[in-house]
Amino acid sequence: MTKKLKTATCIEMEVAISKYFGIRTHIIVPNLSYGLDGMHECDLFCLRSTGYAVEIEIKRSKSDLLADFKKKHDHSDERICELYYAIPIELLDSCKDLIPIHCGIITCNYKRNGNLNAECFRTAKRNKNSRRLTVEEQLKVTRLGCMRIWSLKEKNIKLLKTKI
Repeated sequence: MTKKLKTATCIEMEVAISKYFGIRTHIIVPNLSYGLDGMHECDLFCLRSTGYAVEIEIKRSKSDLLADFKKKHDHSDERICELYYAIPIELLDSCKDLIPIHCGIITCNYKRNGNLNAECFRTAKRNKNSRRLTVEEQLKVTRLGCMRIWSLKEKNIKLLKTKI
């Protein structure tokens, strides 16, 4: 009898990837989809202390990955220095050749202690046309990230109330 692997949730992957990039050294905002003029939706937007940005697209299935390639945008933006695709480790063999070579690959895998871990399988190639975000843009990203805190706190309150 084979043991079925647990598939990580998107939220679990966000947390593991954020820890990989370093939540104490970078500003990492989930689901950046508005507020940064003309920016496409990013699953995770990592603003490095250097002012350069990294986009991480989280894909939980092969079909999700293939659907991403049909979007109107191709994740190119002068504000994105590097682009990574994050996938569960069990998708690596079937998906690694589908991901463009300039994109990095991050794998997420459960460890024996039950925690989800993110590791870099392939480093992204730097977009030579990228630029640092202006101070105004960096403040917008920070503001958007802070706004997420309050909606999460509201969700936590609702969850606590349903358990009482």
